[in-house]
Amino acid sequence: MALTFRALGRALARAASDKKAEEIVLLDVRRQSPVTEYMLIATVTSPPHLEALEDALRKAGLELHCPSLRRARPASDRWRVLDFGGLLAHFMTDEARRFYNLEKLYHQARPVTWDDAPQTPAKTPKRRKTHA
Repeated sequence: MALTFRALGRALARAASDKKAEEIVLLDVRRQSPVTEYMLIATVTSPPHLEALEDALRKAGLELHCPSLRRARPASDRWRVLDFGGLLAHFMTDEARRFYNLEKLYHQARPVTWDDAPQTPAKTPKRRKTHA
């Protein structure tokens, strides 16, 4: 079965988390963007962290048989973008993230859960007492 861009985004978000990226967000932007379906956004703490994260995400994509198609050039020491076709992975410094504020630009996008953390169980409805 082919990997969906949603599944790829979730896998890349976990890879970013493994590399200690911060404030990781996966957004479903299919209704807002004519160029991509999902957008991954993560914060890095330094230029070396940016390099390490880019390398980790490229490798993760290759392992999933979904290599990145292109990357933004020239390489910036504040913001990198990897294009996986239906998924754009943005990783940037905190300063760049606050300045460009992609979450605000795509404010109507739906967030996608990626961390597989156990969800709080839904409350079960109270049963009515029956009189016998």
